[in-house]
Amino acid sequence: MSTHGKNRPPGFQTRAIHHGYDPRKLLGAVAPPIFMTSTYSFEGVEDAAAVMSHEREGYLYGRTANPTQALLEARLANLEGAEACVAVASGMAAVGSLMLSLLSQDDEIVVHRTLYSNTYSLTRQALPRFGIKVVPIDLTDPSRLDGAITKKTKLIYFETPGNPSSEVIDIAAVAARARNSGARIVVDSTFASPYVQRPLEHGAHLVLHSLTKYINGHGDLLAGAVLGDAATIDRIRSNGLNFITGATLSPMAAFLIMRGMKTLKLRMKQHAESAQAVAEMLAAHPAVAWVRYPFLPGSRDYEVARRQMISGSAMMSFGLKAGYAGAVAMMDRLQLISRAVSLGDAESLIMHPASLIRARQKFYPETRMAEGVTDDLIRLSIGLEETDDLLDDITQALAGA
Repeated sequence: MSTHGKNRPPGFQTRAIHHGYDPRKLLGAVAPPIFMTSTYSFEGVEDAAAVMSHEREGYLYGRTANPTQALLEARLANLEGAEACVAVASGMAAVGSLMLSLLSQDDEIVVHRTLYSNTYSLTRQALPRFGIKVVPIDLTDPSRLDGAITKKTKLIYFETPGNPSSEVIDIAAVAARARNSGARIVVDSTFASPYVQRPLEHGAHLVLHSLTKYINGHGDLLAGAVLGDAATIDRIRSNGLNFITGATLSPMAAFLIMRGMKTLKLRMKQHAESAQAVAEMLAAHPAVAWVRYPFLPGSRDYEVARRQMISGSAMMSFGLKAGYAGAVAMMDRLQLISRAVSLGDAESLIMHPASLIRARQKFYPETRMAEGVTDDLIRLSIGLEETDDLLDDITQALAGA
């Protein structure tokens, strides 16, 4: 990729559009082609064997690799600053493929006490069934690692900003505490995207994303990715993806994610600009008891967030003085913002985790609320609507709280 004679590498936006692809090599097609094939042919038996044994590059079967997927992975790795990437069919497929590839019976994993609900269920219900010990602690205080890490600890796993609370964990501080332990630090950076935060630069070993969210940005597909060193990513691809989960990303989804990535920087700037205004309005509103947003001045996360994030991104949580009943009344009055799960869409989305957990418990009594998730917590994902329209909608809804 040319830098037009300037002695500097291409910037983030340029790489998000161009990295890894030369139109001249594929009939001049400016948009990368979609390779809709499940399998690949070979000139002879030796040729197939060479690909199978990794003696030469090539493709064997679509479950583990596809040229469209490979371009997406190369571009994501470049933006994140990683050696390699494996893209899979959903964010939870990324979590499952990673953990089931790197953890075995009698291993231990330290996790932050608050996690995305399905990751919480995986770590608290599924992993222990396979003889893997899960140690939940509050990683907002990295000193707690001192009593949690043992010789059996293989992974330290957390989200920052966290789901659904939006609390920030100091990646560099966690890395410093764990430096001599041999444990690998895994950061789910979905709430930030590679434009806002790059955990590898702060000492993490692996990064995970739900590509469904900001990186795709349009709420029209499911996908996930794990990024890190090439040897570990190859292990996750050949084990976690190939025969443990089989969670293959479709070529069409890979193409759509790359299309979304072309505007990632532009979208994240607008998301953050609106989110900052909404967070500051909520913090000043008399009906609001508390607000958590990474770049909210004076908040407990503000200094750490400023060190490891470019902006506050667009996720926040807040609670009303009227508690659970107030949250329900406020959300039901919203007219522009959609009451829906997920996040990172062009549309603003709002959800009340406690209500969803209570509904799930009717069918799955073992379901539990993650530590740190309270009855009054409301999670808000700020979209790309006009900022003033969002402020107006929230203001009128708060009048009924």
